[in-house]
Amino acid sequence: MKKNHMDKDVYILAIESSCDETAAAVVKNGRQVLSNVISSQIELHTLYGGVVPEIASRKHIEKINQVIETALVQADMSLEQMDAVAVTYGPGLVGALLVGVAEAKAIAYGAGKPLVGVHHIEGHVSANFIEHPDLEPPFVCLIVSGGHTHLVVVKDYGEFEILGRTRDDAAGEAFDKVARAVGLGYPGGPKIDKAAKEGNPSAISFPRAKVDENPYDFSFSGLKSAVLNYINHAKMAGEEIYVPDLAASFQKAVVDVLVSHTVEAAKEFGFQKVAMAGGVASNSGLRKGMEEACKREGLSLYYPSPIYCTDNAAMIGAAAYYEYINGARAGWDLNAVPNLKLGER
Repeated sequence: MKKNHMDKDVYILAIESSCDETAAAVVKNGRQVLSNVISSQIELHTLYGGVVPEIASRKHIEKINQVIETALVQADMSLEQMDAVAVTYGPGLVGALLVGVAEAKAIAYGAGKPLVGVHHIEGHVSANFIEHPDLEPPFVCLIVSGGHTHLVVVKDYGEFEILGRTRDDAAGEAFDKVARAVGLGYPGGPKIDKAAKEGNPSAISFPRAKVDENPYDFSFSGLKSAVLNYINHAKMAGEEIYVPDLAASFQKAVVDVLVSHTVEAAKEFGFQKVAMAGGVASNSGLRKGMEEACKREGLSLYYPSPIYCTDNAAMIGAAAYYEYINGARAGWDLNAVPNLKLGER
């Protein structure tokens, strides 16, 4: 289903709590964001060098009502005016997901509204619909975040074919681990990106992994090990590590693989449109590399603003709209599914 075939506008209250952002949004017709409220816990988890699930769940419980109320106030709408309540039910941290799911069920039940369960990754892909009114399936999409690296064909709204995925670490996970190893701290992605701007991407030669059985699969654990070995070797030899060069060389190794896989897939399967989604899609090195490659190959590139790359509820509202108009409804038995696979319902 391409466009809204309903006579009236559809307003969705969306809730996202899969990791360490408590978020709520009001989205009109899947593309227009009337409010997008995010309560981030980054400062809290920075103390521990990563997300602590129990703390994340507790913070969600503290913040969720306030975030939802703020989203409705900013949209200047009431719960009664919503057509449905949508929520991320997986994948993610089980305790964190449960807070959002329980809240959405309670609100939908109390207000007599339909409930729509949304796949978190589908949400990331749908973030592209918010700022690009002309973007419609089919297209190739690279999904890169802390927990996921997928290359997919978006065949239709909510319909995906996975071409490749990571065999080990997700790209964002590799960024976090390398950042920690060189003392940049958490969150790794933005800090590596910043350091890389001052460095030479050709300073150190790091490997680009190919997975023999599937040319579109990714593997970042070998690259991560190579970086850690380089650091250890330098320490043992008493050599100074110039962090910007290491960050730039590591980032280039990740970007080269992500870009080449995506562009090759678009060419092989004959797609003119390429999109990116997920937290790592806001990495400036990846955006520049993908822009250059797409320009060279005559492909159209789409990606969301940074605010829609990180976890947010607007993207969940966008995905939910297409589920809703296709008749998808969740029952009151909707549960958190921490390991939900893309394409599963």
